[in-house]
Amino acid sequence: MSARGSPLLSVRGLSKHFGGVAAVDGIDLDVQARETVALIGPNGAGKTTFYNLLSGRMQPTGGSVVFDGRDVTGRPPHEISRLGISRSFQITNIFPELSARENVEVALTALHGKALRFFSRAAADHALHEEADALLGQLGLGALATSRAGTLSYGDKRLLEIAIVLATRPRLVLLDEPTAGMTPEETRGVVALVRRLAGSTQCTFLITEHDMEVVFGLADRIVVLHRGRVLAHGSADEIRASREVREAYLGEPDD
Repeated sequence: MSARGSPLLSVRGLSKHFGGVAAVDGIDLDVQARETVALIGPNGAGKTTFYNLLSGRMQPTGGSVVFDGRDVTGRPPHEISRLGISRSFQITNIFPELSARENVEVALTALHGKALRFFSRAAADHALHEEADALLGQLGLGALATSRAGTLSYGDKRLLEIAIVLATRPRLVLLDEPTAGMTPEETRGVVALVRRLAGSTQCTFLITEHDMEVVFGLADRIVVLHRGRVLAHGSADEIRASREVREAYLGEPDD
């Protein structure tokens, strides 16, 4: 536990076995509120499985996940999302036939639910339009609000997915390879966006990312997974200086 108080997310002994193979093997991790933590490791290190366990898409073999003081271990995805954990995916998770605005409105409708029944249809639609447009504008997509999502560039689709995640008003955002497949310019834009969101919202970010420049530029703290276990954790400088990390992940064995 941090000296700053109880962590927003506390994972203890989290494991997931597939037959005799441990994809996640006894992970312990604390994440403080409004912290940006990067989760890195080579392919097969267990990052995606770990995210699946946190978001309720897989049942753990053992261990616990406590979020904001509540045990959420093994709860279904919709309950975990309602409690404040939202996840983006490596592959864009949008409705291509809907407009960018309509994609965000779907998430907003799920968030507001029964509250919308107290308004007329016209008033509810107007409120959703305004809230969706505000989110799209925050991510630089305001001019594309009425564009069909399937026609957006790959980078804009990834930004739209982040807008959809933010529409659920999460406290913890799980970003899964947010810059994968992006151009250098798009990558710089996402880095600037996450920095801005981390500074201007109440969101806490847990990010998986292969681009080490992105990791070192964004993370308050870095956690390295290797073969389903935590190999190292610390600041960017501490991770750069770690012999174990250089050998297992960065590919730089000591002489």
